[in-house]
Amino acid sequence: MASRRFAVVGAGFAGAVIARELALHSDRPVVVFDERPHVAGNCHTERDDATAVMVHRYGSHIFHTDRQDVWAYVNSFMPFRPYLHRVLAQTPRGMFWLPINLLTINQFFGKAFSPAQARAFIESIGDRSIVEPQNFEEQALRFIGRELYENFFYGYTKKHWGCEPAEIPASVLKRLPVRFDCNDCYYDSSLQGIPESGYTELVRRILDQPQIEVRLAEKFSPARCGEFEHVFFTGPIDAFFNFQHGRLGYRTVTFERHEAGGDFQGTSVVNYTDLRVPHTRIHEFKHFTRWEQHDRTVAFSEYSQATGERDIPYYPVRRPADIVLLKKYYALAAETRAVSFLGRLATYRYLDMHNVIAESLDFAKVFLKDYHAKSDALPKFTPSVAERILNRIV
Repeated sequence: MASRRFAVVGAGFAGAVIARELALHSDRPVVVFDERPHVAGNCHTERDDATAVMVHRYGSHIFHTDRQDVWAYVNSFMPFRPYLHRVLAQTPRGMFWLPINLLTINQFFGKAFSPAQARAFIESIGDRSIVEPQNFEEQALRFIGRELYENFFYGYTKKHWGCEPAEIPASVLKRLPVRFDCNDCYYDSSLQGIPESGYTELVRRILDQPQIEVRLAEKFSPARCGEFEHVFFTGPIDAFFNFQHGRLGYRTVTFERHEAGGDFQGTSVVNYTDLRVPHTRIHEFKHFTRWEQHDRTVAFSEYSQATGERDIPYYPVRRPADIVLLKKYYALAAETRAVSFLGRLATYRYLDMHNVIAESLDFAKVFLKDYHAKSDALPKFTPSVAERILNRIV
């Protein structure tokens, strides 16, 4: 018989936020499970033993949002220091700012365009024979032309996703705009920063509530769902159902560590767009915390590969075959009693941290309202629920 407890599977942002909301607004104890020995999931940060630099163990994470409520929420647990993310691209033609901006265009083509001239020039080199781009490559050729596409995006995209860009949806490129001013900030979000003491400490504080019990290094089996009144699952949705329809496609990343005196590359992230360079980018973590002083530095080269059975899933690939499988798993989720699926892995979508937090907060409100009303139709975060309550975010 189910006990009067909630279970949350996963101690990343999705799990931590839903756990805290449940603890604050219900009378139920909440047990949080995570198979890793730390909280914060892929956002995990910790001090490097050799350099004392705060390292992002699973790759760089920069918090950015336009939602004031989400910004206020995270800052209520820890102050965020100002940080504007700037990315350089090491291309076959040299090093340039990314996203492509006015300075990038002028340097790459050896011009001195005004904003209006640069806009007209980019429009002139785009492939206007492509009326409705059907994939990443066509999207790039249509809007920025072949030279910029091949130097900035082709090699990086092929390394990152492990396939030809023509196999990737056009929507992926829309994450990177072309700017006709000298704004070199990677994100356009109005609110940006880095948590002062790292993401892991931030998540630990979110989970620091008397009704919450955190069990680390303990894998949750779906067979245990019957022990709890309701389970909130934030892990891979295909894993919950024991991959009965097959495995959804993900990309994973591995890292090579570099330690040096002083500075390694002069900035936080450099993308390597040349196919002849095996890594996709290099992260240097001391540049995220410029309020700290360090005599030595540590950097990680990042390599992308297909996700094996024991690898950590990072990026959902979402090819047509994956979407077919996903619909089958969503159908199973809709039929699963007393289990809600939320977060990046459980919904198989590319979500930034602020999206995950916003969705978890919004979902908690709907769930708790129905729960207190003793509704027989508690939300499961299926596509229909996402459309109904979260369409302004998704």
